[in-house]
Amino acid sequence: MIPAVVFEQTLRGFLSPVVTQLDDPSVTEVLINGPNDIFVERKGKLSRLEAKFKSADALMSALRVIAQYVGRPLDDAHPILEGRLPDGSRVEVLLPPVAPDGPSVAIRRFSKDKLTLAKLLEFGALTKDAVDTLNAFIACKQNIVVAGGTGSGKTSMLNALSALIPDGERIVVIEDARELQLKQDHVVQLEARPSDAKGKGAITIRDLFKATLRMRPDRIVLGEIRGGEALDLVQAMTSGHGGCLTTVHATYPIDTLNRLETMALMGGVELPLSALRAQLASAVDLIVQTARFRDGRRKVTHITEVVGVDPVHGYRLKDLFAFAPESSASG
Repeated sequence: MIPAVVFEQTLRGFLSPVVTQLDDPSVTEVLINGPNDIFVERKGKLSRLEAKFKSADALMSALRVIAQYVGRPLDDAHPILEGRLPDGSRVEVLLPPVAPDGPSVAIRRFSKDKLTLAKLLEFGALTKDAVDTLNAFIACKQNIVVAGGTGSGKTSMLNALSALIPDGERIVVIEDARELQLKQDHVVQLEARPSDAKGKGAITIRDLFKATLRMRPDRIVLGEIRGGEALDLVQAMTSGHGGCLTTVHATYPIDTLNRLETMALMGGVELPLSALRAQLASAVDLIVQTARFRDGRRKVTHITEVVGVDPVHGYRLKDLFAFAPESSASG
């Protein structure tokens, strides 16, 4: 097996047009749209780089090295690659035919300085009362869903909340690609695996979740809910596994529950909608809604308690905190 340090040195050579950006702590995203079109994100804003790859072949060579490091196929039959680079950055690669204009790459970088609720308070992303509330909900082992759009800071918030889990508890973390950086004494990291070139050997998030329930977890941290594992998580939350943390793509708190509902229905279990909604309302205690604004700022816009469900009006929610823009306050 080739040592990771050798892969890293080799990959840096192949990615030389963007190495400076990958070393820049202010850069949160590197976006490569073919060999001649490269953008970076700083403080939530995109800018184009003058740097280019020498050719499409040079870019493809870099992507093949990434695929070799990740240990996953990348070719016409497997045009989508998801993984992480040696420095922990998350990478997503799309090739033709799914990207007809040429290879498209997104590299999401993570700060080496772990984000905490104290830092989020300092940045103005949430208030002192909100921090105290989140601390209390974590201490009481409430089930929390962090929701938001792409790039809104969901993973960063999940990291910050996970840091509040006390030592002495067994934490099982399940992710597609490892991103969370828990520092507690007893952490078990699990990572899904796609199928090999022959379409075999896949280990899904749902597979890992079912195995986790037999591993005596005190806390389950699920990096992101994307499908039928939503039903497994809801049933775990309602059967004694408190203190679960996860993220989901959703714009508002009510959308979060609606999306969880839809994904739970993908779980392959025939369940009356009224029964599913009752389980969801019982399972999820708190929704932490994140958002990225046009000026690049990321904030917590809602901390919402799930109160219950009404057979006529649906889910009953209570905003404990809601962000009020200055413009609306003054207008």
